[in-house]
Amino acid sequence: MSTTSRNPSAFDELMAIRGGQLARDEVTISGSDPLFVSPFRIGATLAGALAARAVAANDLWELRTGRRQSIDVDVRAAAATALGGEDMTLVRDATGEYRPAPLSPDVEHMVSLTQPWQTADNRWFVPHFNLPHLERRVLEVLRCAPAPESVRAAVRTWKADDLEDAIAAAGACGGVVRTAEEWLAHPHGAYLASRPVVEITKIGDSAPEPLPGGGDPLSGIRVLDLTRILAGPTAGLGMAEHGADVLMVTAPHLPQVPPFVRDTSHGKRSTYLDFTKPDEAARLRELARDADVFIEGYRPHRLEAHGFGAGELAEDRPGLVYVSVNCFGSGGPFETRAGWDQIAQAVTGICDLQGRMTEAGRPKLTPVYLCDFLTGFLASFGAMLALARRAREGGTYRVQVSLGQSAMLLQRQGLISGFENAPGRLRPDEFERYAVTDDGTGYGDLKSLGPVIRMSETPPRWSRTTPQLGSSRPEWISR
Repeated sequence: MSTTSRNPSAFDELMAIRGGQLARDEVTISGSDPLFVSPFRIGATLAGALAARAVAANDLWELRTGRRQSIDVDVRAAAATALGGEDMTLVRDATGEYRPAPLSPDVEHMVSLTQPWQTADNRWFVPHFNLPHLERRVLEVLRCAPAPESVRAAVRTWKADDLEDAIAAAGACGGVVRTAEEWLAHPHGAYLASRPVVEITKIGDSAPEPLPGGGDPLSGIRVLDLTRILAGPTAGLGMAEHGADVLMVTAPHLPQVPPFVRDTSHGKRSTYLDFTKPDEAARLRELARDADVFIEGYRPHRLEAHGFGAGELAEDRPGLVYVSVNCFGSGGPFETRAGWDQIAQAVTGICDLQGRMTEAGRPKLTPVYLCDFLTGFLASFGAMLALARRAREGGTYRVQVSLGQSAMLLQRQGLISGFENAPGRLRPDEFERYAVTDDGTGYGDLKSLGPVIRMSETPPRWSRTTPQLGSSRPEWISR
């Protein structure tokens, strides 16, 4: 049985950002929570964001054709998107059978340490241990070994606020577990509460740009994807599903999590460019001059130091849509801090409520990467709204989304009861929506949970196989 919420649904909140009218029968969202052992409306919130993304794609389709399409989103399939690859990707083994991908040892190690640990003042703190260089920074602050008992003991010697500040000063990631009320009273929580969950700002003038030719909502649209690890790559994936040419840009020395790369790269191309090297930075600028969308997921202001901030690129490419994906949003006292899904859950109140309502005695993270995937859906939604505005009225746009805002959007949906007997995990064989990818990708033959959105004329799809990193030249496909 569900509790009620006085707030608008996630879908309605996003439609208010879009503005305009919407036919009542255009969108069907079927199914309901609970699907996980969690008091949050995880499936419904993800489905609402995907439905909103589909409406934004429909707006572009209408600009192309004068027609609109019907949209269907299944809550259960939407929830499955947030499980991550180990649950929703099947790999063909030597016998020819498709079986769930094994859990990555690196992810397993990260999960064992990235948990709520009690502090000296009897509060709780979540340090984050993804990627070797960030793990080293946390361990240098804690002065402990990378093992659960060592981390537990080290965190117990710190006061929570002092540890949060020390971790931030070290350029590492971690957050105090706060209640939802504490977060809204915090200066940064109050800042985010004053901003829309998707911020779209016109930052320059340019002439209207009609959409390029093609048979999908984003056909001919060029997207540079400078992101890693879930939220940002999910934004690029969403645009590829609607027909964009998405070129992932990374460098060989940058650390990655292979299962996450695999499962957020479908339909994209991948190239290597190191923007710290002058000749490669010059080539990246050339690509940006011919791009429509630039997605970045770096620590705030990091790209500005290399000449790839929104203002710099807007001067070279009027009409660009510049999308920023981060943890703490567009401003506020935590603006420059880095963070991950688990940190957003900790500071905003999700971790506290998940623990209090499911496991008495300690905070607990949700069973899915909810903030990451939701933020990715919101980023592609915002990018497509900005492209539609550019087509109608011209302009250069900045789109900003954050894990913290996504966590707050989830909580605005209200809580549910009766989740104790929810399945907790969804099985890959429950879904018929698998797309097969092969062709020597380096990942083997795969079956992955395919695009969840259903559109009556242009169903989202992956037009290319899953690429190996660096397998494409740094150039655009002719349109």
